[in-house]
Amino acid sequence: MPLAHGVGTRGDLPVPVEYAALAAGLVLVLTFVLLGVLWRTPRLRGAAAGRPLPEPPRLLGPILRAVTTVLAVAVVVVGFTGPPETPDNLAPWTLYVVFWVGLVPASLLLGPVWRVLNPLRALHLLLARILRIDPAGRGVPARVGLWPAAVVLGAFGWLELAAPEPADPRLVAACLTGYAVVQVAAALVLGRDWFAHGDGFEVWSTLLGALAPLGRRGDGRLVLRNPLDGLEAVRPRPGLTAVVLVLLGTTAFDGLSRSELWPLRGTLWATVGLVGATALVTALWLLGTRRADPVRGEDRAPLPRAFAHTLVPIAAGYAIAHYFSLLVFDGQQVVVLLGWREAVDYTVVGVGAIAAVQLGAIVLGHVAAAVAAHERAVRLFPSAVALRIQYPILASMVILTCVAVALVLAP
Repeated sequence: MPLAHGVGTRGDLPVPVEYAALAAGLVLVLTFVLLGVLWRTPRLRGAAAGRPLPEPPRLLGPILRAVTTVLAVAVVVVGFTGPPETPDNLAPWTLYVVFWVGLVPASLLLGPVWRVLNPLRALHLLLARILRIDPAGRGVPARVGLWPAAVVLGAFGWLELAAPEPADPRLVAACLTGYAVVQVAAALVLGRDWFAHGDGFEVWSTLLGALAPLGRRGDGRLVLRNPLDGLEAVRPRPGLTAVVLVLLGTTAFDGLSRSELWPLRGTLWATVGLVGATALVTALWLLGTRRADPVRGEDRAPLPRAFAHTLVPIAAGYAIAHYFSLLVFDGQQVVVLLGWREAVDYTVVGVGAIAAVQLGAIVLGHVAAAVAAHERAVRLFPSAVALRIQYPILASMVILTCVAVALVLAP
């Protein structure tokens, strides 16, 4: 029994899908027009913004990481030794629903939570002490950037959407074990900073955490901030564009494969579709950022990378829209398997609320992306160029918006 990652009520939107897509696109265009008229100079403070908050107790992080480590080991043990059937085993439900889907709202609300909870960091520190190795290691070369994380997230997307038996408990446990071995081994050689480059889940959580109201200022102080300031603080890095485009392509194919528009089945066709969706999203973004105007300021990076942070709210919006009902309904399966509830309650959220969350997440994500792109443009280009540079980016975002609405809401 494979886990169903598609939203089960996509066909119940109370308005036609084409009207919803048109309305979403018009909202984005209107946002762009208003920004061009009212937002002519940089307004966001980025890493310098935020109201200081009291620091949490120093032991809170290690305690939470220790608890997460115990829970992660328990999930792997249950995956190997528990019932072999997916509906009766906690491991696949914990990985695909509680962890993967739950990571999105947790990071958007609280910041880069997986950097704090990551059990691989705890395991690496323990082994480094046992082996008497410097935890800082040799360091990760700057040119590596986030490319390893992009590879990890692409591989996870293939496992989730194209592997023959992605929800088999034994396979889930084996993949988690193998992933831990590879990640910790790399960290023992390159140092603890490896996780910020090569652990795809930590990188994804960190990017989402840039949109959280809680964050760290440039001086390391915990602050309450405007989420757009946190997004502006994301600096261009090698592989950043690839990470977000892989996530966008994976979510797009997930929606496509579970609709009537994709009748093909099997691992081969799923792989082709996954690669194709990611390639199309990538091509659309590269076309939207294909420009040769001189860039000023500190971010002298190619346009696709300089504006890559604007894709983060789009990816977050896709994830919320696509997986909201999965988390609400299938997330209860963990509670059922633990014996705390007899059955899943499918009345906890109505169809109208699900549709509103889906459409709202997509539109809000693209609006936030438009604001972030405009802010970055007025920072990097002279005023005469800043607005013009966004025309192709806007076109790409409008297309992405309409496609997202169609894939998430169409039957």
